[in-house]
Amino acid sequence: MHNFKELLVWQKSMELVKDVYLFTKKFPKDELFGLTQQIRRAVISIPSNIAEGAGRTTDADFSHFIDIALGSAYEVETQLYISLDLEYIFHDDFKNIIEKIQSIEKMIYNLKKSYQKTKLTTNDQRPNTNDQQLNTNEQRLNTNDQRPNTNK
Repeated sequence: MHNFKELLVWQKSMELVKDVYLFTKKFPKDELFGLTQQIRRAVISIPSNIAEGAGRTTDADFSHFIDIALGSAYEVETQLYISLDLEYIFHDDFKNIIEKIQSIEKMIYNLKKSYQKTKLTTNDQRPNTNDQQLNTNEQRLNTNDQRPNTNK
Protein backbone atom coordinates (compact mmCIF):
# COMPACT_ATOMS: atom_id res chain seq x y z
CA MET A 1 0.00 0.00 0.00
CA HIS A 2 1.08 3.56 -0.70
CA ASN A 3 0.34 6.78 1.17
CA PHE A 4 -1.47 8.66 -1.61
CA LYS A 5 -1.37 11.98 0.29
CA GLU A 6 2.42 12.01 -0.04
CA LEU A 7 2.28 11.64 -3.83
CA LEU A 8 2.92 14.98 -5.52
CA VAL A 9 0.72 13.92 -8.45
CA TRP A 10 -2.21 13.41 -6.07
CA GLN A 11 -1.61 16.83 -4.48
CA LYS A 12 -1.42 18.57 -7.86
CA SER A 13 -4.54 16.79 -9.13
CA MET A 14 -6.43 17.94 -6.02
CA GLU A 15 -5.46 21.53 -6.87
CA LEU A 16 -6.68 20.93 -10.41
CA VAL A 17 -10.08 19.80 -9.10
CA LYS A 18 -10.47 23.12 -7.32
CA ASP A 19 -9.39 25.09 -10.41
CA VAL A 20 -11.83 23.23 -12.66
CA TYR A 21 -14.72 23.71 -10.23
CA LEU A 22 -14.00 27.44 -10.04
CA PHE A 23 -13.86 28.06 -13.77
CA THR A 24 -16.83 25.80 -14.61
CA LYS A 25 -18.98 28.00 -12.34
CA LYS A 26 -18.76 30.50 -15.19
CA PHE A 27 -20.12 28.06 -17.78
CA PRO A 28 -23.63 28.72 -19.10
CA LYS A 29 -26.39 27.40 -16.84
CA ASP A 30 -27.74 25.22 -19.67
CA GLU A 31 -24.43 23.29 -19.53
CA LEU A 32 -24.88 22.37 -15.86
CA PHE A 33 -25.93 18.81 -16.71
CA GLY A 34 -23.78 18.59 -19.83
CA LEU A 35 -20.17 19.63 -20.16
CA THR A 36 -19.96 21.15 -16.67
CA GLN A 37 -20.97 17.91 -14.97
CA GLN A 38 -18.83 15.78 -17.29
CA ILE A 39 -15.63 17.75 -16.80
CA ARG A 40 -16.15 17.86 -13.03
CA ARG A 41 -16.65 14.11 -12.81
CA ALA A 42 -13.58 13.47 -14.94
CA VAL A 43 -11.33 15.79 -12.93
CA ILE A 44 -12.49 14.26 -9.64
CA SER A 45 -11.64 10.85 -11.06
CA ILE A 46 -7.93 11.70 -11.30
CA PRO A 47 -7.03 12.02 -7.59
CA SER A 48 -9.75 9.55 -6.62
CA ASN A 49 -8.26 6.76 -8.73
CA ILE A 50 -4.74 7.53 -7.54
CA ALA A 51 -5.98 7.24 -3.95
CA GLU A 52 -8.02 4.10 -4.61
CA GLY A 53 -5.10 2.41 -6.34
CA ALA A 54 -2.80 3.33 -3.49
CA GLY A 55 -5.17 1.62 -1.10
CA ARG A 56 -5.16 -1.66 -2.98
CA THR A 57 -2.95 -4.48 -1.82
CA THR A 58 -1.58 -5.72 -5.13
CA ASP A 59 0.80 -4.06 -7.54
CA ALA A 60 -1.48 -4.95 -10.44
CA ASP A 61 -4.42 -3.15 -8.83
CA PHE A 62 -2.35 -0.05 -8.16
CA SER A 63 -1.16 -0.01 -11.75
CA HIS A 64 -4.72 -0.47 -13.04
CA PHE A 65 -6.00 2.55 -11.11
CA ILE A 66 -3.05 4.68 -12.25
CA ASP A 67 -4.08 3.83 -15.83
CA ILE A 68 -7.64 4.97 -15.11
CA ALA A 69 -6.35 8.23 -13.60
CA LEU A 70 -4.31 8.89 -16.75
CA GLY A 71 -7.34 8.23 -18.94
CA SER A 72 -9.39 10.67 -16.87
CA ALA A 73 -6.66 13.29 -17.24
CA TYR A 74 -6.82 12.95 -21.04
CA GLU A 75 -10.59 13.20 -20.84
CA VAL A 76 -10.31 16.48 -18.90
CA GLU A 77 -7.83 17.81 -21.44
CA THR A 78 -10.24 17.03 -24.27
CA GLN A 79 -13.10 18.71 -22.42
CA LEU A 80 -10.95 21.79 -21.88
CA TYR A 81 -10.42 22.04 -25.64
CA ILE A 82 -14.17 21.72 -26.14
CA SER A 83 -14.72 24.47 -23.55
CA LEU A 84 -12.30 26.72 -25.43
CA ASP A 85 -13.95 25.99 -28.79
CA LEU A 86 -17.36 26.83 -27.31
CA GLU A 87 -15.88 30.01 -25.84
CA TYR A 88 -16.79 29.01 -22.29
CA ILE A 89 -13.24 29.73 -21.16
CA PHE A 90 -10.86 32.57 -21.99
CA HIS A 91 -7.65 31.69 -23.79
CA ASP A 92 -5.42 32.84 -20.89
CA ASP A 93 -7.37 30.70 -18.40
CA PHE A 94 -7.26 27.80 -20.85
CA LYS A 95 -3.49 28.11 -21.29
CA ASN A 96 -2.94 28.10 -17.52
CA ILE A 97 -5.11 25.09 -16.81
CA ILE A 98 -3.95 23.10 -19.86
CA GLU A 99 -0.35 23.44 -18.61
CA LYS A 100 -1.45 22.04 -15.24
CA ILE A 101 -3.30 19.08 -16.71
CA GLN A 102 -0.45 18.23 -19.08
CA SER A 103 1.99 18.38 -16.18
CA ILE A 104 -0.23 15.98 -14.22
CA GLU A 105 -0.47 13.66 -17.23
CA LYS A 106 3.34 13.50 -17.38
CA MET A 107 3.55 12.86 -13.64
CA ILE A 108 1.04 10.01 -13.85
CA TYR A 109 2.83 8.52 -16.85
CA ASN A 110 6.20 8.75 -15.09
CA LEU A 111 4.76 7.23 -11.92
CA LYS A 112 3.46 4.32 -13.96
CA LYS A 113 6.76 3.98 -15.82
CA SER A 114 8.92 4.11 -12.69
CA TYR A 115 6.60 1.70 -10.95
CA GLN A 116 6.93 -0.78 -13.81
CA LYS A 117 10.75 -0.50 -13.68
CA THR A 118 10.70 -1.17 -9.95
CA LYS A 119 8.40 -4.12 -10.44
CA LEU A 120 10.62 -5.58 -13.16
CA THR A 121 13.68 -5.23 -10.94
CA THR A 122 11.85 -6.81 -8.03
CA ASN A 123 10.58 -9.66 -10.20
CA ASP A 124 14.09 -10.31 -11.54
CA GLN A 125 15.27 -10.88 -7.97
CA ARG A 126 12.50 -13.32 -7.09
CA PRO A 127 12.95 -17.01 -7.75
CA ASN A 128 10.96 -18.34 -10.64
CA THR A 129 8.06 -20.29 -9.16
CA ASN A 130 7.85 -22.41 -12.30
CA ASP A 131 11.46 -23.51 -11.72
CA GLN A 132 10.58 -24.33 -8.13
CA GLN A 133 7.63 -26.42 -9.29
CA LEU A 134 9.81 -28.25 -11.81
CA ASN A 135 12.38 -29.01 -9.11
CA THR A 136 9.66 -30.36 -6.83
CA ASN A 137 8.28 -32.55 -9.63
CA GLU A 138 11.79 -33.82 -10.45
CA GLN A 139 12.31 -34.76 -6.80
CA ARG A 140 9.04 -36.69 -6.82
CA LEU A 141 10.08 -38.59 -9.94
CA ASN A 142 13.45 -39.46 -8.45
CA THR A 143 11.76 -40.66 -5.27
CA ASN A 144 9.38 -42.84 -7.28
CA ASP A 145 12.30 -44.40 -9.18
CA GLN A 146 13.91 -45.50 -5.91
CA ARG A 147 10.89 -47.47 -4.68
CA PRO A 148 11.13 -51.23 -4.88
CA ASN A 149 9.04 -52.95 -7.49
CA THR A 150 6.09 -54.58 -5.68
CA ASN A 151 4.39 -55.93 -8.82
CA LYS A 152 5.90 -59.39 -8.79
